[in-house]
Amino acid sequence: MIFEEQIKVKYSEMDYKLALKPSSLLNFLQDLASANAESLGFGYSYITPKNLGWFLLKYRMEFDDYPVSVYDLTLKTEPRGCQKLFAHRDFYICEGEKLLGKIASIWAVVDMTTKALVPVQPALNNEYMPLYQKKDNDLVFKKLKPVERIDIEKSFEVRYEDIDVNSHANNGNYIIWALEPLNFDFRSSNKIKTLDIQFKKEIKFGGKVVSQIEFLNDFTTLHSIKNADTNEDLCLVEVCWEKE
Repeated sequence: MIFEEQIKVKYSEMDYKLALKPSSLLNFLQDLASANAESLGFGYSYITPKNLGWFLLKYRMEFDDYPVSVYDLTLKTEPRGCQKLFAHRDFYICEGEKLLGKIASIWAVVDMTTKALVPVQPALNNEYMPLYQKKDNDLVFKKLKPVERIDIEKSFEVRYEDIDVNSHANNGNYIIWALEPLNFDFRSSNKIKTLDIQFKKEIKFGGKVVSQIEFLNDFTTLHSIKNADTNEDLCLVEVCWEKE
C-alpha cells in the first residue's frame, strides 16, 4: 500500500541556506497524497462529480534530520484507513535509504455545498480505505491552543495565486504566513525539529489574515493564523526548533 515518488528538489524550493522550504514540503505532501488517492480510486476525479472534496485537517511532523542540501528526496505515503469522519495518512521523507522524517495526517471528506463532514467509508466505498488500525509507533498529534500573548504579528491579503482547486487558500500558504513574522536571524540559525499544524477554517481570495506568534520558550513557537475581519482562528501551528 506504500506509494513512492522520487523528487528532484529545485533551488526555488529551498531557502538561501539550501534548507527545503516548509511550504515546498507541504505542497509535495499534498501532491503525493492526491496522486496516491487518484491511483486508488478515491481522488479528485472520483469525489468531484459527487460534489465532495478532500480537506486536510492536521499534520504532525517529526524530523530526525530536516532536509538541508538534499537535492534528491524520496517521498512515501500510505493511506491508513478511516474512523467515521476522519481518514488517516502517513508520509515518510527519505534521502536514499536514510529516513529524514515521518509525518502523520488526518483528512476529511466534505460536502461542498453544506461544508459538512461526510462519513468517509460510505462516501468512498473503496477497499483501499478500511477501518483505521492504530500502531504502537504512530505519531501523536498535539492538542494545539491559540496564541495568548502576542510577541510578534504580521498581516497578509490572500492573492489569486494563493487559491487552490477548491477556491480557497492552499494549505502551503498557511505555513508561509505562520513563519513569516519570525526574524531573519532566528529562521536562518534554526531548523524544524517537530511541527504540528491544524487547519480550522478556509479563507478565499481577497480575505485578510493576521499571523500572530507567541514564544513558549527559546525554541518553541506557537502560531495563530486569524481572519482579520472576524478574528476567527483559521489555522494553529506549534513548532519546536533546533540549532542548525
